[in-house]
Amino acid sequence: MQKYLINNLEDYEGQEVTLMGWASNKRESKGLVFVILRDGSGWCQCVVSLELVGEALFEEARKVTLESSLQITGKVLKDERQMGGFELQASSIKLIGESNDYPIAKKEHGVDFLMDKRHLWLRSQRQWAIMRIRNKIIFAIHEFFQKEGFVQMDAPLFTGNACEGTSNLFETDFYGDPAYLSQSGQLYGEAMAFSMGKIYTFGPTFRAEKSKTRRHLSEFWMIEPEMAFYDIFENMDLIENFLRSVVSSVLAGCEKELAIIGRDTQILKNIVKPFPRLTYDEAVRIIKGEQDVNGKNAITSLEDELSSVKTRIILVQTEITEREEKIKTPGMKKGEIGFNQAQIDKLKQELGDLEENERNIPQWLNSARNFTYGNDLGGSDETVITRLFDVPIMVYNWPHEVKAFYLKRDPDNSKFARGVDVLAPEGYGEIVGGGERETDEKLLIEKINEHQLPMEAFEWYLDLRRYGTVPHAGFGLGLERLVTWVCKLPHVRESIPFPRMYGRLLP
Repeated sequence: MQKYLINNLEDYEGQEVTLMGWASNKRESKGLVFVILRDGSGWCQCVVSLELVGEALFEEARKVTLESSLQITGKVLKDERQMGGFELQASSIKLIGESNDYPIAKKEHGVDFLMDKRHLWLRSQRQWAIMRIRNKIIFAIHEFFQKEGFVQMDAPLFTGNACEGTSNLFETDFYGDPAYLSQSGQLYGEAMAFSMGKIYTFGPTFRAEKSKTRRHLSEFWMIEPEMAFYDIFENMDLIENFLRSVVSSVLAGCEKELAIIGRDTQILKNIVKPFPRLTYDEAVRIIKGEQDVNGKNAITSLEDELSSVKTRIILVQTEITEREEKIKTPGMKKGEIGFNQAQIDKLKQELGDLEENERNIPQWLNSARNFTYGNDLGGSDETVITRLFDVPIMVYNWPHEVKAFYLKRDPDNSKFARGVDVLAPEGYGEIVGGGERETDEKLLIEKINEHQLPMEAFEWYLDLRRYGTVPHAGFGLGLERLVTWVCKLPHVRESIPFPRMYGRLLP
């Protein structure tokens, strides 16, 4: 039997095909059953008519429950009103696997409940779309680097040393010796770049931070290119071209998925514009409100937004109350009740977002006003500055004390390290961290000692400076953070199929 996919139905208009999938929804009217079938490639309305299929098959259709697996044969008919533009006029239907009391009903569920049912939540249309976008991003990443002449290499996940200390790493026993789950493949990437010239690694990395912020996962995927004979400025050029290429691929190939999740794509289309490049000093002045961006001030913008949020909260609360009272009106038609309830649900979602902003904005203001020069940027600081831009920004030349030991000192000012962070707009913050690597063996030894790292664990790394060192640079992109920004997700946990984070190991 030939198997057909829903996303290819346009190729079979007027023909009879057999689809296999799951019932994501069902409704009935006189003599008709409407089954929304999903098969992983898309959704299709299948119309089962008593007149066409007879009583036995019609009763079979009536027994279909949410997420039952089915085989449906029928004619493909064009219908612009339907998702994908086609529907199936069924001639036969066969139940494959029953689904009784499916736990994720057509109603609002709390996030904790949905995370406990993540293995089922992935079937929802929104999560399906997010995973399709993630897949497109992964493909576009490989496509970019392969076209640019990079060689994909693999770094070990078990390491005897840590890039930035072991305080936030998972320690494990490696045949009697302590080992750590890797927080980065970058050090090994440098060695591989000295062999291949330009390489990239793509694999899981681990952080044991006990953090529950919307940006943190304990297990996530990193893309880490490393390039011989590159300085920080060439590195920044590559990062910009890379992100532009990947986001452009998503815009071109995921129009349907972006629409499903309701993503306003205008901000993504700005990816064609040059990325602003700010020194650390400039970034600090902007955060503290001492320097404007295109006439906008970080502090006054937040103050104005807080005032607007408080006003909108009152308006939304009032409308929710009015619609809830309206629903109680005797004799109101079922359709009108449903419409008002849908509006109430949307308003409550908006209210939740507004109330979160009402809590967050004062914290962002306090952090910005009291930022201490020389500190790293925290999540609040990144949020404050990126809300002033409509494209990713690059912050470079950081105080060397707050950056990793392997970053090169700025030859023009040794107080700074040649590191760069790329911050996504709309308050999403860091998605890329990288920089030029230190090539001076003596300076590198000083930094290893300064960070109190075990010298013997880095002897192999120092060899790279002893035997034909060259200027080189690289960066690390957090895949889930990129997915989160591209999809404008409220939390990074929806950007990966099965998130591992502080407090969550199942399912």
